[in-house]
Amino acid sequence: MKVLIVFAHPEPRSLNGALLDVAVRELKRLGHDVQVSDLYAQGWKSEVGRGDFPSLGQGERLKPAAASKQAFEASTLTSDVKAEIEKLLWADVLILQFPLWWFSTPAILKGWVDRVFAYGFAYGVGEHSDKRWGDRYGDGTLKGKRAMLVVTAGGWEEHYSDRGVNGPIDDLLFPINHGILYYPGYEVLPPFVVYRVDRLDDAGFAPVAEELRERMRALATTAPIPYRRQNGGDYLIPSMQLRAGLEAPGTSGFALHLDRGGHSEQESRPQASGSSLASSGRGSLASGELAS
Repeated sequence: MKVLIVFAHPEPRSLNGALLDVAVRELKRLGHDVQVSDLYAQGWKSEVGRGDFPSLGQGERLKPAAASKQAFEASTLTSDVKAEIEKLLWADVLILQFPLWWFSTPAILKGWVDRVFAYGFAYGVGEHSDKRWGDRYGDGTLKGKRAMLVVTAGGWEEHYSDRGVNGPIDDLLFPINHGILYYPGYEVLPPFVVYRVDRLDDAGFAPVAEELRERMRALATTAPIPYRRQNGGDYLIPSMQLRAGLEAPGTSGFALHLDRGGHSEQESRPQASGSSLASSGRGSLASGELAS
């Protein structure tokens, strides 16, 4: 397989840097082709602005979506954006790796999405009619490819549980998994999440690394999160409301958009996989970092 890892951490000697090395080495050992977009090392420009659309007239008002569509169709997107789009088209699997900062991605990774997921490429594709509302949420340009998140968090796993003060990790990652990855067609695998990373020592890192190797070995076989396809009949068009009666009794919120297939919530709910092993110190890898 061809695997693209988009890496968003400013310190290569961080825990994230160590995890990246583990993943790349294991993927290459298995014979996969690997590319890494190291956003900080590349000096990635995260903000969208007029400079992203060279063909925009000097006095013309900037409408980002319309400008993105025009630039994509005319092949006038900037060279850095074009290069990332080519990588996405090349890759069978996309991995987004980042520390969880303020319950989301670092700004540089959000800016990568803002600029690379252009109108006409990642969204705004397909017919809009009374039977189909565009190619998205299970369809789209990137359909047939797989994607997953590798995430580090400073808090305890219990803090990100159903009753945890931070909220369930699956809910926190839903806007990324469903709204960024599933939207343009990716099959989204359960995320690999490492907790309490700021106090992870060498002894604790070893099993985490092995779990990550296992996930890399299973990229082609891991069952994706069972999101409902927008155009698969579960949603009313054009209101895009879930048809009544499809959900299990008492289901609400993000969980409505999972096709549980008649199984119980405990059996079918996709769980973030990873490790909560932690102890004191990690030397140069993680000690003192914010959600390394």
